[in-house]
Amino acid sequence: MPAGEVDPAGLDRLLDADPVAHAFVAAHVAAYRTGTGSRVPPVVGTAGPGGELTGACWVGTNVVPVALDEAGLDLVAGHLRRGGSRHASVFGPAELVLGLWSRLQGSWPRPFDVRPVQPLLAIDHDPAPEPHPGVREATAADLPAVLPASAAMFEEEVGYSPYTGGDRSYRERVRGLVESGRCLVLTDGSGRVVFKADVGSVARGVAQVQGVWVDPARRGEGLAVPCMAAAVRLARRYTPVVSLYVNDYNTPALATYRRVGFERVGTFATVLL
Repeated sequence: MPAGEVDPAGLDRLLDADPVAHAFVAAHVAAYRTGTGSRVPPVVGTAGPGGELTGACWVGTNVVPVALDEAGLDLVAGHLRRGGSRHASVFGPAELVLGLWSRLQGSWPRPFDVRPVQPLLAIDHDPAPEPHPGVREATAADLPAVLPASAAMFEEEVGYSPYTGGDRSYRERVRGLVESGRCLVLTDGSGRVVFKADVGSVARGVAQVQGVWVDPARRGEGLAVPCMAAAVRLARRYTPVVSLYVNDYNTPALATYRRVGFERVGTFATVLL
């Protein structure tokens, strides 16, 4: 089912089935629907015998499956093969991502990395640990310090520079987060960013946090838990639920999130292309 034929009400029904897992797609769908340009989000769908929407997959810079059965995975994989591998990643619910990738890996280039187990975590209350009082929304004056911190986080997490192939797109993305008040930082006396976290997607009662980072020079000082507790409190001004996903091998981060009060609610996977 091409993007222009995907029933909006049916798509909303699929997104509402798991607002935490589908926060990214829900936020992007909402942005398309309220934008001034094309209001048709790039979502392909699968239909049942009666024509009702049974599955969907976001196909943009990233590929993010929402709900697909085995036949749906086959159909979407075929669509993606015909379109070529012009995507940065495939991510989302692990079963769907790995199902898609098993159908694509013979025809797409070798991935940069495959991360099959990424715990999806959520918290629906203010954290018990005392929040760090210095964590705040970044301002335009912080942007020169936020940019290198964001780039360092990206390279540490993904394995290559976000400026590969040019820096304009990444700089604009960071600027947009700062200008919208969704980049949260702790700075030291010199203005250097020592902690950051971004509220990347906000939709259907869920705020998805990403880009969590502590300056390597300040790790081991006990900043992570109080700073993350403060970030959750700030994010909960948008929505009652805050979520994030993390690599299963990042044991320090998992320990921090447990102490803050996050609980596991699912499993994501990511294929970096």
